[in-house]
Amino acid sequence: MAIHTDKISVEKSKTSKIGNVDFSNLTFGREFTDHMFVCDYEDGKWQNPKVIPYQAMSYEPSARVFHYGQAVFEGMKAYKDDDGKVFLFRPKQNFDRINKSSARLAMPAFPENYFFEGLETLLKLDNEWIKPGVGNSLYLRPFVIATEPAISASPANMYRFMIICSPAKSYYNSAVRVLIAEHFSRSANGGVGAAKAAGNYAAQFYPTSLAQQKGFQQIIWTDADTHTFLEEAGTMNVFFRVNDKLITAPTSDRILDGVTRKSIIQLAEDLGITCEVRQVTVEEIKNASKDGSLKEIFGAGTAAVISPISAFEHHEELFEIAEVEDSYAKKFKQTLLNIQHNLSEDKHGWRREVK
Repeated sequence: MAIHTDKISVEKSKTSKIGNVDFSNLTFGREFTDHMFVCDYEDGKWQNPKVIPYQAMSYEPSARVFHYGQAVFEGMKAYKDDDGKVFLFRPKQNFDRINKSSARLAMPAFPENYFFEGLETLLKLDNEWIKPGVGNSLYLRPFVIATEPAISASPANMYRFMIICSPAKSYYNSAVRVLIAEHFSRSANGGVGAAKAAGNYAAQFYPTSLAQQKGFQQIIWTDADTHTFLEEAGTMNVFFRVNDKLITAPTSDRILDGVTRKSIIQLAEDLGITCEVRQVTVEEIKNASKDGSLKEIFGAGTAAVISPISAFEHHEELFEIAEVEDSYAKKFKQTLLNIQHNLSEDKHGWRREVK
């Protein structure tokens, strides 16, 4: 049975899959909720926004996304507090960024009212999938693909915007070991590194698999020109703590403007921690490790929140990072989780309640 709100058509699922899900033993991104949001771009406009049961879709083999990679996405989370209230964390940042990513791939901007009404309608329908408790969340994946059936090398005239949801627990449960990139690059000047383009991640898989064969879980990417500047860690922004100072690379054509990244920079200011946003070299961090001033390295992103790094290798030289008692990574992670789960003051107005 279809229900119509002011803008969004809703078709409820006849049955729920939730009883088949073991929420205490989730593998990230494998289970999906009962509903999804879809909206199509045709005849020069976005139209027919709707929430429907989660289902497979059929596309022509000539759909442009399969041939030219016009696909962008976002990563967000919904949280539930102990009173059953549901919150999003800085969702306007994700909305703005998916349209920035779309513009870089010559895709049409998505309307803000459709985005938020569709998202909140979806979360209300799948409310039971959002479990309370710190560490629990519902991961949200908005994305856009080119659906026009044509294989000429030009931007499509038809697209589909979608949001699917997946219950999640902690992404990385322990510190990771990383390899510093010496040959492969994540992105280049003038490229699409600042966009969340699907192809960015596909290009990371091969060099990451080589690192994993050597016993490392991820790569710290370096600049494409010289491989001397440290930029991102795997699919996350990366922070370095040298003595009591925090350092992270500036955003650019190559580096994603992460929501967690900018939140940590603000939290550092709130906590009186010096945070330098500047280029940081491989040699600087190697020397800091050798003289004992390197205290921590951690990645920051929506899925993992914060992922500590316990060792890195460069030019076959391994550097171990001992745990510190006053860990910035732990402090920032707990502070963020407390804000996201409505356990502490939100003085920057980052929480958005889904009412």
